[in-house]
Amino acid sequence: MIPGGPHGEVGAPELARLGATIAADEPAFLRDLEALVGVDCGSYTKDGVDEIGRWTATFLEHLGASLVIHPNESLGDTVVGTIDGDPAGPRVLLIGHLDTVFPVGTAAERPFRIEEGIAHGPGVTDMKSGLLSGLYAVRALRTLAGSGEGGGATLPFARLTFVANPDEEIGSPVSTPVIRELARDADVCLVLECARANGDIVSSRKGNLGLTATIRGRAAHAGVEPEKGRSAILAAARLTVALHDLNDRWPGVTVNVGVLEGGTRPNVVAERARLEVDVRAVTRGSLEAAEAAIRDLAAAPAVPDVAIELEETGRHWPMEKLEPSGRLVELAVAIAGQLGFELREAATGGASDANTTAGLGVPTLDGLGPIGGLDHSPGEYLEVASIVPRTTLLAGLLLAISRDPGVRGWRP
Repeated sequence: MIPGGPHGEVGAPELARLGATIAADEPAFLRDLEALVGVDCGSYTKDGVDEIGRWTATFLEHLGASLVIHPNESLGDTVVGTIDGDPAGPRVLLIGHLDTVFPVGTAAERPFRIEEGIAHGPGVTDMKSGLLSGLYAVRALRTLAGSGEGGGATLPFARLTFVANPDEEIGSPVSTPVIRELARDADVCLVLECARANGDIVSSRKGNLGLTATIRGRAAHAGVEPEKGRSAILAAARLTVALHDLNDRWPGVTVNVGVLEGGTRPNVVAERARLEVDVRAVTRGSLEAAEAAIRDLAAAPAVPDVAIELEETGRHWPMEKLEPSGRLVELAVAIAGQLGFELREAATGGASDANTTAGLGVPTLDGLGPIGGLDHSPGEYLEVASIVPRTTLLAGLLLAISRDPGVRGWRP
């Protein structure tokens, strides 16, 4: 067992040893980061996502994890590694994702590089560095336990489960059932998205709902007998205005039509149109209210004899800050203070797998990777100097969770 202080405390000597182990591993971390960033692994690039998944599975095996691979024919496979430890300890779920938003060819166009302490490359922040922080933090705990890599010493968790998700960037359609099943038996979940650009961790996230609206009208000659037509484009335009009018009807709710397409030729009254809609909300109740309003609009098109069909394309319920999650924030802030830096929590508008676990009532923290920013853009970057302190923070937080007397009382 890892020795510990009273009441869940993590001592300065232990944090120093964790930090020294992780600092010694930093060159290997950077080599691994370069290798992972060099693989095209957009969500729909199954070969690339699975290459990252196989690499992650091998790392987990070296840590002594038992593996379960959940295959998928079109998207990447979901990798789950489990390390059993002290039966009296908590059950912890770690989640990182394998995919990026970038198309094939991006890795060659923007290869990994470090300039003036800043690392660049597709997925360097979102979230190859967070994925690696999770793996290297667990390895540091193994070392602290005296086991070394792949050894037999017991970690202070009844079970530590690491999920490597292949499809987070498209809403986790294939991995969410796996995450839900594992989360139902977890005491705590830590999600490895990188910290905000100012260093904040994430304790709450907006929920999001993706909808596609298909509008069906009636075609007609636009010059000869337009009165016989029913314009799907006109109905789509009026629906777009009505949807945007929902913004801020409920505090924190945003509705955005990001795609509008339709019609065939300028001299034909459009028979069909399509909208892609993004809805975000701070609370589950406001997301449900916004969805109900949208469905009411679709049921009563502004153009007569037009039909509107809504299809849900993705959903994350809001990650509302649970009361026990506040304790996780306190532990993280305390560990950061011992490491010599200030840590704050933040709310953010983007959804992640933390929405899923928090929505099931599991105390959850996110944004626990290194510091970076400009995700999903050519300017995506990572602060190299943040790798060691933030990975040490994660390892120290895991250790503090294992010792906190209140955690075991959170079990669903």
